[in-house]
Amino acid sequence: MKPIVAKFGGSSLADAAQFRKAAEIVRADADRRYIVASAPGKRDQSDVKVTDLLYRCYDLAAAGRDFAPVLAQIRARFAEIMAELSIDFPLDDELDAIAARLREAPERDFMASRGEYLNSKLLAAYLGFRFIDAADAVRFTTDGRFLAEGTNEALASALRGADYAVVPGFYGADDTGRVHTFTRGGSDVTGALVARAVNARLYENWTDVSGMLFTDPRIVPNPGTIDRISYRELRELSYMGASVLHEDAVFPVRAAGIPINIRNTNRPDDAGTMISHNPPAATERPVTGVAGRRGFTVLQVEMSLMNNEIGFGARLLNILAAHGVSFEHCPTGIDTMSVVMDSASFNACREAVLRQIELQLRPDHLSVEEGLALIAVVGHGMGGTRGVAARVFSAVAGAGVNIRMIDQGSSELNIIIGVDDSGYEAAIRAICAAF
Repeated sequence: MKPIVAKFGGSSLADAAQFRKAAEIVRADADRRYIVASAPGKRDQSDVKVTDLLYRCYDLAAAGRDFAPVLAQIRARFAEIMAELSIDFPLDDELDAIAARLREAPERDFMASRGEYLNSKLLAAYLGFRFIDAADAVRFTTDGRFLAEGTNEALASALRGADYAVVPGFYGADDTGRVHTFTRGGSDVTGALVARAVNARLYENWTDVSGMLFTDPRIVPNPGTIDRISYRELRELSYMGASVLHEDAVFPVRAAGIPINIRNTNRPDDAGTMISHNPPAATERPVTGVAGRRGFTVLQVEMSLMNNEIGFGARLLNILAAHGVSFEHCPTGIDTMSVVMDSASFNACREAVLRQIELQLRPDHLSVEEGLALIAVVGHGMGGTRGVAARVFSAVAGAGVNIRMIDQGSSELNIIIGVDDSGYEAAIRAICAAF
Protein backbone atom coordinates (compact mmCIF):
# COMPACT_ATOMS: atom_id res chain seq x y z
CA MET A 1 0.00 0.00 0.00
CA LYS A 2 1.29 3.45 -0.88
CA PRO A 3 1.98 5.67 2.14
CA ILE A 4 0.07 8.70 3.40
CA VAL A 5 1.93 11.95 4.04
CA ALA A 6 0.48 14.03 6.88
CA LYS A 7 1.43 17.65 7.44
CA PHE A 8 0.50 19.28 10.76
CA GLY A 9 0.25 23.07 10.89
CA GLY A 10 1.30 25.40 13.67
CA SER A 11 -2.07 25.32 15.45
CA SER A 12 -1.95 21.51 15.38
CA LEU A 13 1.41 21.46 17.19
CA ALA A 14 1.09 24.58 19.37
CA ASP A 15 1.40 22.79 22.71
CA ALA A 16 1.54 19.38 24.37
CA ALA A 17 -2.22 18.81 24.11
CA GLN A 18 -2.08 19.38 20.36
CA PHE A 19 0.96 17.11 20.08
CA ARG A 20 -1.10 14.33 21.66
CA LYS A 21 -3.93 14.86 19.17
CA ALA A 22 -1.50 14.77 16.24
CA ALA A 23 0.14 11.62 17.56
CA GLU A 24 -3.24 9.89 17.94
CA ILE A 25 -4.06 10.75 14.35
CA VAL A 26 -0.73 9.40 13.10
CA ARG A 27 -1.02 6.19 15.10
CA ALA A 28 -4.61 5.62 13.96
CA ASP A 29 -3.40 4.61 10.49
CA ALA A 30 -0.15 2.72 9.92
CA ASP A 31 0.00 4.16 6.41
CA ARG A 32 0.70 7.62 7.85
CA ARG A 33 4.42 7.06 7.59
CA TYR A 34 5.81 10.46 6.64
CA ILE A 35 5.01 13.50 8.75
CA VAL A 36 5.79 17.14 8.03
CA ALA A 37 5.72 19.56 10.97
CA SER A 38 5.33 23.31 11.33
CA ALA A 39 6.65 25.47 14.16
CA PRO A 40 4.38 25.91 17.20
CA GLY A 41 1.58 28.35 16.42
CA LYS A 42 -0.62 30.40 18.70
CA ARG A 43 -2.13 28.65 21.73
CA ASP A 44 -4.78 31.37 21.96
CA GLN A 45 -5.55 34.71 20.34
CA SER A 46 -3.20 36.62 22.67
CA ASP A 47 -0.27 34.28 22.04
CA VAL A 48 2.67 34.77 19.66
CA LYS A 49 3.80 32.22 17.07
CA VAL A 50 7.26 30.78 17.65
CA THR A 51 8.31 31.81 14.13
CA ASP A 52 7.47 35.42 14.96
CA LEU A 53 9.60 35.17 18.11
CA LEU A 54 12.46 33.79 16.01
CA TYR A 55 12.18 36.68 13.56
CA ARG A 56 12.26 39.03 16.54
CA CYS A 57 15.44 37.37 17.80
CA TYR A 58 17.06 37.86 14.42
CA ASP A 59 16.04 41.52 14.20
CA LEU A 60 17.53 42.20 17.65
CA ALA A 61 20.74 40.32 16.87
CA ALA A 62 21.15 42.05 13.50
CA ALA A 63 20.77 45.40 15.26
CA GLY A 64 23.37 44.45 17.88
CA ARG A 65 20.79 44.34 20.67
CA ASP A 66 20.13 41.77 23.40
CA PHE A 67 17.97 38.90 22.11
CA ALA A 68 18.27 36.72 25.24
CA PRO A 69 14.81 37.57 26.71
CA VAL A 70 13.05 36.60 23.48
CA LEU A 71 15.11 33.43 23.14
CA ALA A 72 14.10 32.59 26.71
CA GLN A 73 10.42 32.73 25.61
CA ILE A 74 11.19 30.27 22.83
CA ARG A 75 13.04 28.01 25.26
CA ALA A 76 10.07 28.04 27.61
CA ARG A 77 7.62 27.07 24.82
CA PHE A 78 9.59 23.99 23.81
CA ALA A 79 10.51 23.08 27.38
CA GLU A 80 6.83 23.06 28.34
CA ILE A 81 5.99 20.63 25.52
CA MET A 82 8.90 18.39 26.46
CA ALA A 83 8.01 18.34 30.17
CA GLU A 84 4.33 17.51 29.62
CA LEU A 85 5.10 14.73 27.13
CA SER A 86 8.24 13.42 28.91
CA ILE A 87 10.35 13.87 25.78
CA ASP A 88 14.08 13.39 26.22
CA PHE A 89 15.79 15.95 24.00
CA PRO A 90 18.91 18.18 24.37
CA LEU A 91 16.97 21.44 24.02
CA ASP A 92 19.52 23.58 25.86
CA ASP A 93 22.36 22.42 23.61
CA GLU A 94 20.32 23.17 20.47
CA LEU A 95 19.30 26.64 21.65
CA ASP A 96 22.82 27.46 22.83
CA ALA A 97 24.07 26.63 19.33
CA ILE A 98 21.38 28.87 17.83
CA ALA A 99 22.35 31.69 20.19
CA ALA A 100 26.01 31.34 19.23
CA ARG A 101 25.06 31.51 15.57
CA LEU A 102 23.04 34.66 16.23
CA ARG A 103 25.96 36.35 17.95
CA GLU A 104 28.51 35.42 15.29
CA ALA A 105 26.67 35.65 11.96
CA PRO A 106 22.89 36.13 12.16
CA GLU A 107 20.98 34.86 9.11
CA ARG A 108 17.28 35.59 8.81
CA ASP A 109 16.21 32.42 6.99
CA PHE A 110 18.26 30.19 9.25
CA MET A 111 16.71 31.72 12.34
CA ALA A 112 13.18 31.53 10.94
CA SER A 113 13.63 27.83 10.17
CA ARG A 114 14.52 26.80 13.71
CA GLY A 115 10.89 26.58 14.83
CA GLU A 116 10.16 23.81 12.33
CA TYR A 117 13.52 22.20 13.01
CA LEU A 118 13.07 21.97 16.78
CA ASN A 119 9.37 21.05 16.66
CA SER A 120 10.06 18.26 14.17
CA LYS A 121 12.81 16.88 16.37
CA LEU A 122 10.44 16.82 19.33
CA LEU A 123 7.67 15.21 17.28
CA ALA A 124 10.04 12.57 15.90
CA ALA A 125 11.20 11.72 19.42
CA TYR A 126 7.61 11.55 20.68
CA LEU A 127 6.43 9.31 17.82
CA GLY A 128 9.58 7.20 17.71
CA PHE A 129 10.10 8.18 14.06
CA ARG A 130 13.33 9.03 12.29
CA PHE A 131 14.15 12.75 11.89
CA ILE A 132 15.28 13.86 8.44
CA ASP A 133 16.50 17.44 8.18
CA ALA A 134 14.93 19.36 5.29
CA ALA A 135 18.28 21.13 4.86
CA ASP A 136 19.67 17.84 3.56
CA ALA A 137 16.92 17.20 1.02
CA VAL A 138 15.01 20.35 0.00
CA ARG A 139 17.27 22.06 -2.52
CA PHE A 140 17.73 25.75 -3.30
CA THR A 141 20.22 27.67 -5.41
CA THR A 142 22.65 29.99 -3.63
CA ASP A 143 20.45 32.96 -4.56
CA GLY A 144 17.38 31.35 -2.99
CA ARG A 145 15.56 29.85 -5.97
CA PHE A 146 13.81 26.57 -5.27
CA LEU A 147 14.98 23.52 -7.28
CA ALA A 148 12.00 21.23 -7.84
CA GLU A 149 13.63 18.28 -9.59
CA GLY A 150 16.75 18.33 -7.44
CA THR A 151 14.52 18.31 -4.37
CA ASN A 152 12.46 15.40 -5.64
CA GLU A 153 15.57 13.30 -6.20
CA ALA A 154 17.16 14.26 -2.87
CA LEU A 155 13.97 13.71 -0.86
CA ALA A 156 13.27 10.35 -2.53
CA SER A 157 16.80 9.23 -1.71
CA ALA A 158 16.65 10.45 1.90
CA LEU A 159 13.28 8.83 2.58
CA ARG A 160 13.95 5.56 0.77
CA GLY A 161 15.62 4.04 3.81
CA ALA A 162 13.14 5.38 6.36
CA ASP A 163 9.93 3.47 7.02
CA TYR A 164 8.64 6.25 9.27
CA ALA A 165 10.02 9.78 9.33
CA VAL A 166 9.38 13.37 10.36
CA VAL A 167 10.57 16.14 8.04
CA PRO A 168 10.47 19.81 9.08
CA GLY A 169 8.53 22.08 6.76
CA PHE A 170 9.20 25.59 5.47
CA TYR A 171 12.91 25.42 4.63
CA GLY A 172 15.73 23.78 2.73
CA ALA A 173 19.33 24.64 1.88
CA ASP A 174 21.71 25.26 -1.02
CA ASP A 175 24.86 23.28 -1.82
CA THR A 176 26.88 25.36 0.65
CA GLY A 177 24.51 24.40 3.47
CA ARG A 178 23.00 27.84 3.80
CA VAL A 179 19.34 27.67 4.81
CA HIS A 180 16.60 29.20 2.62
CA THR A 181 12.89 29.37 3.44
CA PHE A 182 9.68 29.36 1.46
CA THR A 183 7.18 32.17 2.03
CA ARG A 184 5.06 31.99 5.19
CA GLY A 185 2.89 28.89 5.22
CA GLY A 186 5.56 27.07 3.23
CA SER A 187 5.31 23.91 5.31
CA ASP A 188 2.33 23.07 3.09
CA VAL A 189 4.76 23.08 0.16
CA THR A 190 7.18 20.77 1.97
CA GLY A 191 4.35 18.35 2.64
CA ALA A 192 3.49 18.27 -1.06
CA LEU A 193 7.14 17.73 -1.97
CA VAL A 194 7.41 14.78 0.42
CA ALA A 195 4.17 13.32 -0.97
CA ARG A 196 5.55 13.49 -4.49
CA ALA A 197 8.92 12.06 -3.49
CA VAL A 198 7.41 8.95 -1.85
CA ASN A 199 4.63 8.61 -4.46
CA ALA A 200 2.00 8.86 -1.71
CA ARG A 201 -1.59 7.82 -2.29
CA LEU A 202 -2.79 10.81 -0.25
CA TYR A 203 -1.45 14.07 1.16
CA GLU A 204 -3.28 15.06 4.35
CA ASN A 205 -2.99 18.65 5.51
CA TRP A 206 -4.06 18.86 9.15
CA THR A 207 -5.04 22.30 10.41
CA ASP A 208 -7.64 23.94 12.68
CA VAL A 209 -10.60 23.98 10.26
CA SER A 210 -12.58 21.12 8.72
CA GLY A 211 -11.73 21.98 5.14
CA MET A 212 -12.28 24.90 2.79
CA LEU A 213 -15.36 27.05 3.24
CA PHE A 214 -17.69 28.15 0.44
CA THR A 215 -16.82 31.76 1.19
CA ASP A 216 -15.34 34.04 3.85
CA PRO A 217 -17.13 33.35 7.19
CA ARG A 218 -16.37 36.92 8.30
CA ILE A 219 -18.77 38.09 5.58
CA VAL A 220 -21.26 35.20 5.38
CA PRO A 221 -21.81 33.39 8.71
CA ASN A 222 -21.61 29.57 8.58
CA PRO A 223 -21.08 29.31 4.82
CA GLY A 224 -20.59 25.55 4.79
CA THR A 225 -17.62 23.37 3.85
CA ILE A 226 -16.64 22.40 0.33
CA ASP A 227 -16.49 18.60 0.29
CA ARG A 228 -14.70 18.19 -3.06
CA ILE A 229 -12.80 20.61 -5.24
CA SER A 230 -10.48 20.28 -8.24
CA TYR A 231 -6.89 21.55 -8.32
CA ARG A 232 -7.92 24.19 -10.87
CA GLU A 233 -10.81 25.44 -8.75
CA LEU A 234 -8.49 25.58 -5.76
CA ARG A 235 -6.00 27.71 -7.68
CA GLU A 236 -8.71 30.18 -8.67
CA LEU A 237 -9.98 30.50 -5.09
CA SER A 238 -6.47 30.58 -3.62
CA TYR A 239 -5.61 33.49 -5.88
CA MET A 240 -8.35 35.40 -4.08
CA GLY A 241 -6.98 34.35 -0.69
CA ALA A 242 -9.71 31.81 0.10
CA SER A 243 -7.54 28.78 0.76
CA VAL A 244 -6.30 27.16 3.95
CA LEU A 245 -3.46 25.76 1.84
CA HIS A 246 -0.37 27.54 0.49
CA GLU A 247 -1.12 27.95 -3.23
CA ASP A 248 2.30 26.61 -4.31
CA ALA A 249 1.56 23.33 -2.52
CA VAL A 250 -0.74 22.32 -5.38
CA PHE A 251 1.91 21.93 -8.06
CA PRO A 252 4.00 18.95 -6.82
CA VAL A 253 0.98 16.77 -6.03
CA ARG A 254 -1.04 17.88 -9.03
CA ALA A 255 1.74 16.75 -11.37
CA ALA A 256 1.84 13.37 -9.63
CA GLY A 257 -1.95 12.97 -9.41
CA ILE A 258 -1.92 12.79 -5.61
CA PRO A 259 -5.10 14.06 -3.91
CA ILE A 260 -4.96 16.47 -0.97
CA ASN A 261 -7.26 16.16 2.04
CA ILE A 262 -7.67 19.23 4.27
CA ARG A 263 -8.50 17.92 7.78
CA ASN A 264 -9.12 19.31 11.26
CA THR A 265 -6.78 18.14 14.02
CA ASN A 266 -9.39 19.07 16.62
CA ARG A 267 -12.19 17.20 14.78
CA PRO A 268 -10.42 14.23 13.18
CA ASP A 269 -13.67 12.46 12.30
CA ASP A 270 -14.72 15.27 9.94
CA ALA A 271 -14.15 14.30 6.30
CA GLY A 272 -12.72 17.71 5.39
CA THR A 273 -12.17 18.86 1.82
CA MET A 274 -10.77 16.53 -0.84
CA ILE A 275 -8.75 18.19 -3.59
CA SER A 276 -8.04 16.22 -6.78
CA HIS A 277 -8.10 16.35 -10.57
CA ASN A 278 -11.76 15.33 -10.62
CA PRO A 279 -14.27 18.16 -10.19
CA PRO A 280 -17.75 17.66 -8.70
CA ALA A 281 -20.43 16.86 -11.27
CA ALA A 282 -22.22 19.90 -12.69
CA THR A 283 -25.51 18.39 -11.52
CA GLU A 284 -24.32 18.59 -7.90
CA ARG A 285 -23.61 22.33 -7.95
CA PRO A 286 -22.64 24.88 -10.58
CA VAL A 287 -20.60 27.00 -8.14
CA THR A 288 -17.91 25.52 -5.89
CA GLY A 289 -16.90 28.66 -4.01
CA VAL A 290 -16.92 32.45 -3.91
CA ALA A 291 -13.91 34.54 -2.89
CA GLY A 292 -12.67 38.08 -3.22
CA ARG A 293 -9.93 40.59 -2.55
CA ARG A 294 -9.80 44.31 -2.03
CA GLY A 295 -7.12 46.81 -2.94
CA PHE A 296 -7.01 47.01 -6.73
CA THR A 297 -6.49 49.90 -9.15
CA VAL A 298 -7.60 50.11 -12.79
CA LEU A 299 -5.44 51.86 -15.38
CA GLN A 300 -7.61 52.80 -18.39
CA VAL A 301 -6.03 53.60 -21.76
CA GLU A 302 -7.98 54.84 -24.78
CA MET A 303 -6.55 55.26 -28.27
CA SER A 304 -8.22 55.38 -31.67
CA LEU A 305 -7.37 52.40 -33.91
CA MET A 306 -5.54 50.70 -31.05
CA ASN A 307 -6.42 47.33 -32.56
CA ASN A 308 -4.40 48.22 -35.71
CA GLU A 309 -1.27 49.12 -33.79
CA ILE A 310 0.67 45.88 -33.42
CA GLY A 311 2.38 45.49 -30.05
CA PHE A 312 0.49 48.26 -28.26
CA GLY A 313 -0.60 46.00 -25.41
CA ALA A 314 2.86 44.46 -25.10
CA ARG A 315 4.47 47.88 -24.81
CA LEU A 316 2.00 48.95 -22.14
CA LEU A 317 2.60 45.84 -20.07
CA ASN A 318 6.37 46.14 -20.54
CA ILE A 319 6.27 49.60 -18.97
CA LEU A 320 4.54 48.12 -15.93
CA ALA A 321 6.96 45.19 -15.84
CA ALA A 322 9.96 47.54 -15.93
CA HIS A 323 8.67 49.06 -12.69
CA GLY A 324 7.98 45.69 -11.05
CA VAL A 325 4.19 45.88 -11.40
CA SER A 326 2.32 42.76 -12.51
CA PHE A 327 -1.19 42.88 -13.93
CA GLU A 328 -4.05 40.88 -12.49
CA HIS A 329 -6.57 41.22 -15.34
CA CYS A 330 -6.62 42.98 -18.67
CA PRO A 331 -10.13 43.59 -20.14
CA THR A 332 -10.01 45.20 -23.59
CA GLY A 333 -12.19 46.79 -26.26
CA ILE A 334 -11.49 47.88 -29.84
CA ASP A 335 -9.92 51.20 -28.82
CA THR A 336 -9.59 50.67 -25.07
CA MET A 337 -7.45 48.65 -22.73
CA SER A 338 -7.81 48.37 -18.97
CA VAL A 339 -5.18 46.93 -16.67
CA VAL A 340 -6.13 45.82 -13.16
CA MET A 341 -3.23 45.96 -10.70
CA ASP A 342 -2.52 45.66 -7.01
CA SER A 343 -2.88 49.21 -5.67
CA ALA A 344 0.16 49.10 -3.38
CA SER A 345 2.48 47.96 -6.18
CA PHE A 346 1.20 50.56 -8.62
CA ASN A 347 1.15 53.47 -6.19
CA ALA A 348 4.84 52.97 -5.42
CA CYS A 349 5.72 54.03 -8.99
CA ARG A 350 2.51 55.66 -10.21
CA GLU A 351 3.88 58.94 -11.57
CA ALA A 352 6.81 57.31 -13.34
CA VAL A 353 4.54 54.75 -15.02
CA LEU A 354 2.00 57.34 -16.18
CA ARG A 355 4.78 59.56 -17.53
CA GLN A 356 6.29 56.72 -19.57
CA ILE A 357 2.91 55.69 -20.96
CA GLU A 358 2.28 59.26 -22.13
CA LEU A 359 5.73 59.51 -23.72
CA GLN A 360 5.95 56.09 -25.34
CA LEU A 361 2.32 55.32 -26.28
CA ARG A 362 0.76 58.78 -26.60
CA PRO A 363 -2.79 57.63 -25.77
CA ASP A 364 -5.86 59.75 -26.48
CA HIS A 365 -6.95 59.40 -22.88
CA LEU A 366 -5.34 57.95 -19.76
CA SER A 367 -7.04 57.59 -16.37
CA VAL A 368 -6.63 55.78 -13.06
CA GLU A 369 -9.48 54.51 -10.88
CA GLU A 370 -8.80 53.23 -7.38
CA GLY A 371 -10.91 51.41 -4.80
CA LEU A 372 -11.73 48.32 -6.85
CA ALA A 373 -12.51 44.96 -5.25
CA LEU A 374 -12.53 41.71 -7.22
CA ILE A 375 -14.89 38.81 -6.60
CA ALA A 376 -14.43 35.37 -8.17
CA VAL A 377 -17.30 32.93 -8.62
CA VAL A 378 -15.65 29.57 -9.27
CA GLY A 379 -16.94 26.18 -10.36
CA HIS A 380 -16.44 23.61 -13.11
CA GLY A 381 -20.21 23.19 -13.23
CA MET A 382 -20.75 26.72 -14.54
CA GLY A 383 -19.71 25.71 -18.05
CA GLY A 384 -22.58 23.27 -18.44
CA THR A 385 -25.25 25.19 -16.57
CA ARG A 386 -27.41 27.86 -18.19
CA GLY A 387 -27.98 31.15 -16.44
CA VAL A 388 -25.15 31.18 -13.91
CA ALA A 389 -23.81 34.55 -15.07
CA ALA A 390 -27.34 35.97 -15.09
CA ARG A 391 -27.86 34.84 -11.50
CA VAL A 392 -24.56 36.44 -10.46
CA PHE A 393 -25.27 39.77 -12.13
CA SER A 394 -28.89 39.85 -10.96
CA ALA A 395 -27.87 39.12 -7.38
CA VAL A 396 -25.29 41.90 -7.36
CA ALA A 397 -27.71 44.38 -8.97
CA GLY A 398 -30.38 43.39 -6.47
CA ALA A 399 -27.98 44.31 -3.69
CA GLY A 400 -27.63 47.78 -5.15
CA VAL A 401 -24.02 47.27 -6.21
CA ASN A 402 -22.72 48.41 -9.60
CA ILE A 403 -20.44 46.06 -11.53
CA ARG A 404 -17.45 47.98 -12.90
CA MET A 405 -15.65 45.08 -14.60
CA ILE A 406 -16.44 41.58 -15.89
CA ASP A 407 -13.80 39.01 -16.81
CA GLN A 408 -14.44 35.36 -17.68
CA GLY A 409 -11.82 32.83 -18.68
CA SER A 410 -12.24 30.77 -21.85
CA SER A 411 -12.61 27.58 -19.77
CA GLU A 412 -15.77 28.95 -18.09
CA LEU A 413 -14.27 27.90 -14.78
CA ASN A 414 -14.80 31.29 -13.19
CA ILE A 415 -16.47 34.65 -13.49
CA ILE A 416 -14.61 37.59 -11.99
CA ILE A 417 -16.38 40.86 -11.37
CA GLY A 418 -15.02 44.17 -10.15
CA VAL A 419 -17.06 46.32 -7.80
CA ASP A 420 -16.43 49.42 -5.71
CA ASP A 421 -14.78 48.58 -2.44
CA SER A 422 -17.79 49.96 -0.57
CA GLY A 423 -20.05 47.32 -2.14
CA TYR A 424 -17.66 44.38 -1.76
CA GLU A 425 -19.26 42.59 1.19
CA ALA A 426 -22.84 43.24 0.03
CA ALA A 427 -21.99 41.72 -3.37
CA ILE A 428 -20.47 38.59 -1.84
CA ARG A 429 -23.46 38.08 0.44
CA ALA A 430 -25.85 38.50 -2.51
CA ILE A 431 -23.96 36.02 -4.71
CA CYS A 432 -23.79 33.43 -1.95
CA ALA A 433 -27.51 33.79 -1.29
CA ALA A 434 -28.18 33.20 -5.00
CA PHE A 435 -26.33 29.87 -4.93
